[in-house]
Amino acid sequence: MIPLIVIGVLLVLVVLFVIGIYNTLIRLRNQVDNSWSQIDVQLKRRHDLIPNLVETAKGYMQHERGTFEAITEARSKAMGARTVSESSQAEGNLQEALSKFMLVVENYPDLKANQNFLSIQEELTSTENKIAFARQGYNDQVLFFNNKIQMFPSNIIAGMFNFGKRDFFEIENAAEREVPKVSFS
Repeated sequence: MIPLIVIGVLLVLVVLFVIGIYNTLIRLRNQVDNSWSQIDVQLKRRHDLIPNLVETAKGYMQHERGTFEAITEARSKAMGARTVSESSQAEGNLQEALSKFMLVVENYPDLKANQNFLSIQEELTSTENKIAFARQGYNDQVLFFNNKIQMFPSNIIAGMFNFGKRDFFEIENAAEREVPKVSFS
């Protein structure tokens, strides 16, 4: 009788252990998904601001059609991205197009002084900061999740229930990784 009770208790403990790890993996996966949705919200905000910025600039920058087209195309691709990897690459291309646009803006002092343009530019800068913060939060959650599904003994449970590794939101554009050069000469 006692051996059956011991086996029963051990079986219950194993089941509780599996349930505990499974629930932890679900919680971590949901945190990763939530973190991604926070990035998605900020990216949507950025995508909504860009047409306003471009429309404001068009009146001043009539000879910069290629610049506007590049931003529009990059924005469309970014909005159409479906995976973290696609989004990461598309957002890098959009950031590059916006950087080129801001360089061209420097040649138009009247535009730089336009209050509407300055307001949108400030909102865009604020959104960029929020995106960076959201990316950091997302990558932290991915790290926790990936560690959990790769470490023993939770990796066994993760394998049994098909929990897969998640991708980090990484900078695709190598130029963005470089330290900016500041020169006062």
